[in-house]
Amino acid sequence: PKSQKVERGERPGRLLPRSQNPEAAPPPRPFTRRVAAVAMGAGAGAAEEPSQTRRALVDTAAGAISGGISRTVTSPLDVIKIRFQVQLEPTAKWGVLRRDVYGPSKYTGLMQATKDILREEGLPGFWRGNVPALFMYMPYTAIQFTVLHKLKTFASGSSRTEDHLHLSPYLSYVSGAIAGSAATVGSYPFDLLRTILASQGEPKVYPNMRSALVDIVQTRGVRGLYAGLTPTLVEIIPYAGLQFGSYDTFKRSMMSWNRYRYGIEEDDSASSFQLFLCGFAAGTFSKAACHPLDVVKKRFQIEGLKRHPRYGARIESSTYKGMYHALTEIVVKEGFGGLYKGLFPSVVKSAPAGAVTFVAYEYISDWIGAKAGVE
Repeated sequence: PKSQKVERGERPGRLLPRSQNPEAAPPPRPFTRRVAAVAMGAGAGAAEEPSQTRRALVDTAAGAISGGISRTVTSPLDVIKIRFQVQLEPTAKWGVLRRDVYGPSKYTGLMQATKDILREEGLPGFWRGNVPALFMYMPYTAIQFTVLHKLKTFASGSSRTEDHLHLSPYLSYVSGAIAGSAATVGSYPFDLLRTILASQGEPKVYPNMRSALVDIVQTRGVRGLYAGLTPTLVEIIPYAGLQFGSYDTFKRSMMSWNRYRYGIEEDDSASSFQLFLCGFAAGTFSKAACHPLDVVKKRFQIEGLKRHPRYGARIESSTYKGMYHALTEIVVKEGFGGLYKGLFPSVVKSAPAGAVTFVAYEYISDWIGAKAGVE
């Protein structure tokens, strides 16, 4: 009868106690359970490791591509900025404190410099040094975004970009500073070559990157490829920290605005234009704060190197004994305005450069991640 089957525990889906079910398998021993747990953990780790590797490759590729795009788009402004920074003569009529120190200025303003470069060097002059710049920017941004994502993953315990937005803003600043330092050390020789080629003008002293590299190694040694690294690291720590920290802060604020303005609860992601504004603001803020150290870095990079006289006084070897001496020497001879030479083209360049980099990275990372099946 059906009632008997129910009493005997024979109803489909019902499990008898192990003591009443002779057909049940014996319980696993403690050692067996431990082995099974280790095997499950190893399987999960093995499954997670390829995912983390793919995520790192996605960050590297997206960072490299976005850096190359940003650098190529903003190269004309970068060339003008470098010409201003390495010019000992005043770069603006109103910024002259001591006109008797140096001779007449080659460049005295953004428009004047643009016209002169176009007339003397043609359009290619605005992309002078772009090849070593790409060799610098692509590994720089690749290392930077990869290290940044790793640090945020470590801090949040998750590799998902959405979870990184919940991190403390202070962690974003610290992660950005560490990532920027790592990227700077890894790509610095190309930064040096970029500065030299972009500053030389016409007629060229170095026809290509190889000739500049050989001359630097012969005259300065291998250490010459890292001339100016100290002020660069002193600059990049606050610069990268401010850039990435302020970008995350602006992005959070934009997402909060979306929730408040449109009542969006589930999907509050920022639009491409909002990401552009966040990158624009982050680039402007960080560059304006750290510009004097960038000027010092450029002076160390071209110190003692050949340059045609038409571009002004040459910075002789051992002109600056150190970073502090360079800062004081510039202030004494060129005034406080000397520390901000090239600030206007730098800000005009850095704002769209930061915007293009962040927007391109976000979209390229999402696209590559979707193709590779990485969240």
